[in-house]
Amino acid sequence: MNHPTQTRRAFLRGTGCWLGLPWLEALAARSKHPVAPPRRLAILVMPNGVLPAAWQPTAQPGGGYEPSFSLAALGPRQAVTSVLTGLANRGSFTGDGHYAKVAPLLTGATIRRTGGRDLWNGVSCDQLAAQQLGAQTLLPSLELGCDPIYPVEDMGYSTVYGGNLAWAAPDRPVPKEIVPRRVFDRLCGLRRQSTDPGQRQVLDLVTAEARRLRSNLPARDRQQLDAYLEAVHALERRITAAAAAKANATASGAAPPDPAAPPAGVPADYPTHVEQMTDLIAWAFATDSTRVVTFLLANEVSGRNFSFVDGCAGGFHEFSHHEGKADKQEAYRRINRWHVERFRSFLDKLAAIPEGEGTVLDHTMVVLASAMRDGNAHSPHDLPVLLAGGRALGLPQGRLLTHANDTPLCRLWLLLLQRLGVTAERFGDADTPLW
Repeated sequence: MNHPTQTRRAFLRGTGCWLGLPWLEALAARSKHPVAPPRRLAILVMPNGVLPAAWQPTAQPGGGYEPSFSLAALGPRQAVTSVLTGLANRGSFTGDGHYAKVAPLLTGATIRRTGGRDLWNGVSCDQLAAQQLGAQTLLPSLELGCDPIYPVEDMGYSTVYGGNLAWAAPDRPVPKEIVPRRVFDRLCGLRRQSTDPGQRQVLDLVTAEARRLRSNLPARDRQQLDAYLEAVHALERRITAAAAAKANATASGAAPPDPAAPPAGVPADYPTHVEQMTDLIAWAFATDSTRVVTFLLANEVSGRNFSFVDGCAGGFHEFSHHEGKADKQEAYRRINRWHVERFRSFLDKLAAIPEGEGTVLDHTMVVLASAMRDGNAHSPHDLPVLLAGGRALGLPQGRLLTHANDTPLCRLWLLLLQRLGVTAERFGDADTPLW
């Protein structure tokens, strides 16, 4: 059960793969140097802003809040989710449209307006964390998305700006992975031959070692191990089935070939795609494979059709430019609510994973944000920001946290970096954390 890199977690080894294990009491007790559960950060970003009237909650006595239409989707997870108001990324004030806002969301910089290759931004907070903490895990960080990037010029900006959150250097965005199968394989060290129909599933490759481990565990750990292995097996089956369904539809002519279509392995069903990506993040955190994740749910200016949501048959970007029309506003707020539902589902997954005296969610700081507030006006002020989890890290739980207008968003990133254990006295335009 050796780990391929330095970490406190155990791995099962198989032929050409390894499978990370979750927190098990027996293994933690046997460690010569017991350590506290790791601190983690996940930042999820939704495109195209929100409808402010359907987002803003109502303050309640004691610092809590009555959720708005969109935030009502938090359900029970409202108790661990705080709403932050008044924050702004000042580096985006001088740029036009979407691209000048989303690209520097995690850097606090002002990007260079260019439609070519001479991109210029800053280093994002997730990559600063990865640079300092990344050697402790299998993957220094994980960058995920759902849309491919086709580099063209739009409004004077390269669309590369609209599809990348993570920047390792001002001129170097970190490519995101959009194929669930590839993420799965990275997390267990598999070099899968996609053309090999006889490729065995990862659980088959570690069965012998899993049995040996199980025989030496107490009953409670055996139950947790069994549940974990079945969850991994089920996830792999779902990923394989979704990819196969899309491939079969394309081959049968049900979905005509599209030269601009995403690569093979991307589910045809967008809700399934998002669900699989959040499953993979939860798995990566549970096994301590990484501690820093960014997930861009869709590229900025996304025109994705949300017909799978009642009353939302049409393009997301078009609805965001509602022009005050009631029918477009209704669709827009429902799409915003759908994103909050996905956020809540992700929190549920983290809360369901035991870790130490609590859960993975207790040790994970989770952000849902957008790079603009009112999509109709492209407003960079009072950004929509939710902050959840992190109870063991001292984050406020279930609060409405109001800040002065245009308080630097980088003060939040600086706070989260410091809580994560990163050495940073300043980030972007912030020299003091948010609190």
